[in-house]
Amino acid sequence: MSPAFDYSALVEKRPDGVSHLDLAVEGITCAACIGDIERGLATLPELDKARLNYTNRRLAVEWRAEGFDPVRVVSRLAELGYKAHPFEPSREEEIEAAEMRFLLRCLAVAGFAAMNIMLLSVSVWSGNASDITDETRDFFHWVSALIALPTAAYAGQPFFRNAWRAIRSRSMTMDVPISLGVTLAIGMSLYETIHHAHHAYFDSAVMLLFFLLLGRVLDQVMRRKTRAVAGNLLALRGETAVVLAEAGETREVPLKAVKPGDRVLVLPGDRVAVDGVVIEGRSSVDASLVTGETAREPIGPGAMVYAGTVNLDGALTVRVTAAAEGTLLEEVNRLVETAANARSRYLRLADRAARIYSPVVHIAALATAIGWMLLGASLHDALITAIAVLIITCPCALALAVPATQVVASGSLFKAGVLLQSGDAIERIAACDTVVFDKTGTLTMPQPQVANAAEVPADLLQAAARLALSSRHPLAAALSARALGLSPIPGGQEQAGHGVAAEWDGVEARLGSPAFCGAEAEAAAALAKDLDATVIAVRVGERRAVMLLHQALRPDAVDVVRELAGRGKRIVILSGDREQPVAEAARALGVAEWRAGLKPADKIAALEAMAAEGRRVLMVGDGLNDAPALAAAHASISPVTAAHLAQASADALFLGERLQPVADAALLARKAHAVMRQNLGIAVIYNLIAVPLAIMGHVTPLIAAAAMSGSSIIVTVNALRAKLPFREPAAEPQVTRGKPASPAVPPQRPARVAS
Repeated sequence: MSPAFDYSALVEKRPDGVSHLDLAVEGITCAACIGDIERGLATLPELDKARLNYTNRRLAVEWRAEGFDPVRVVSRLAELGYKAHPFEPSREEEIEAAEMRFLLRCLAVAGFAAMNIMLLSVSVWSGNASDITDETRDFFHWVSALIALPTAAYAGQPFFRNAWRAIRSRSMTMDVPISLGVTLAIGMSLYETIHHAHHAYFDSAVMLLFFLLLGRVLDQVMRRKTRAVAGNLLALRGETAVVLAEAGETREVPLKAVKPGDRVLVLPGDRVAVDGVVIEGRSSVDASLVTGETAREPIGPGAMVYAGTVNLDGALTVRVTAAAEGTLLEEVNRLVETAANARSRYLRLADRAARIYSPVVHIAALATAIGWMLLGASLHDALITAIAVLIITCPCALALAVPATQVVASGSLFKAGVLLQSGDAIERIAACDTVVFDKTGTLTMPQPQVANAAEVPADLLQAAARLALSSRHPLAAALSARALGLSPIPGGQEQAGHGVAAEWDGVEARLGSPAFCGAEAEAAAALAKDLDATVIAVRVGERRAVMLLHQALRPDAVDVVRELAGRGKRIVILSGDREQPVAEAARALGVAEWRAGLKPADKIAALEAMAAEGRRVLMVGDGLNDAPALAAAHASISPVTAAHLAQASADALFLGERLQPVADAALLARKAHAVMRQNLGIAVIYNLIAVPLAIMGHVTPLIAAAAMSGSSIIVTVNALRAKLPFREPAAEPQVTRGKPASPAVPPQRPARVAS
């Protein structure tokens, strides 16, 4: 039985005496679950409040009673059929969610105001051409002003704040001309209304805000697409450790509550949560997630273990040397931050355009006003013309050019199994001319595969799969995946460090080590033919068989590497694994450049060397040891099964067992980048035509707003082209460990990359 989790460290004590705890709840399927949970918890009289957020599955509970044990809440939820975990939301996710809510409110206010002002403006336009009285026109203008002034003050905040920040830092962004154009349009309209003029331009200013806010929302949607439930996912990950007290009892506590010197129990199949020294027990560990090394490492008393490795066989007692801070993971995280800071200097396409665009707009508007006054025009007429220039050149199309394309492209990639995580991921991926793959878990399947399944009797293989369902051992996952539709053999008991045993049809069935199953001879014969395999044995009565487990290549790895190479990409493998498995994978894929046994810093050095050659690298990796390289590369993609730090360092994630999403991302990124450039070109051509007309005084602010809206619509329609071409679903290729029928690139002898 698992030790009870200690929730006391997560309870927030408020000054008013209220205790607060947030829980992430699994099993919520519909809105009706809200009532079930809240009514169910109401049976606990000590609870003052229980509120469930359906969107992020977050349950907030509060109480004042002294001595109340929050475990009772978890137990009550279990009785109701729900499983709960500590909820520790991501601060970044909370900030982004609040920003999105504010932008949506601004957009809603601007849209509602624009519709109402436009109704009044249509009445004025038609009345000016017929018989509207001066009093009625002024009344409509004042009503428009009453709507437009508070609307601009509220909905314009995202632009006004950024513009003020840019001015204070003596920089120039697109928000400066936007804010100036809106302010001048509102101010001039108010002046015209006071002086009973025939025209006011409140509709232009508010419509301008609406279109620009739409662009901001589209950009924010793209940025938040894969982070909507990041806080909950982190909570469900369960970063905890089982601490052994001096009296011998165990308690499960949050990792941040573990201190150096504590004794931690690591059960077979568990991931080690701390760095430390083994003081009791013997086992073997899988460090592939951390080092990329696929071979199992035997350990015993005195051996060091690191956070992120998996305990495979026996129970271990570990003396903690580092827990939340100072671990190998923290060192990797430091490398990630250094690499990410260097990469953050990348300037996005829209930002580069804005650096040129903004000063040109201001100079054009100022020159227009001065020029008309020098030609004898009044200050009023000169300002009207200058405002028309500001409005017609307002970067609506420019603001929509990139985010509209990103939303369309990210939607297409989502259907293809790719989740974008950064706003400039498409631009980065499009620029890459070199693809660097990690091997373990990236080119290969995350879980080992049975390489000799065809040689094992079908009934023994089925028995092994059913026994594997009763095991927590990581290697058992390779077999339990074959038990779809099957149930575990009743009475299966796992013996730590040995395997699973059960009685089946009157005979004993075993799955585990060759010694446990009495299959040492069969295992020795199999290993003589394949030294790189991991052996797991099965025995039913007196019949025995051994299964060879390998990190098999992903089903379509050969085709994807060939496709990327066919597009002119340079393909390189950089792995922390041993030389033999890496050489074998490179040979099967037809990749000539590879390196093995690399540490995280070595991978960064290799990427820096490629960058010095003028190469832009797309890094594809999954382990903790890949996270710094993922952050250092020009662009990066990680499988969704990767280590959390690797996922956080990547620009995109791909789903499923196939590698095709990587090729799709590279293909669509180039197409979407071309559409972005086309959209910017459309915006430039529009300005080349419209600006001279505005400067010459042939365009009123009203016509300028209409032209600006038209250019935005054209840009948005063009963005719809940023989609992947339709592709018939590919047949699932047979996963084999042998050499594929056709190499990915022309056959050549694999050679190690020079160190």
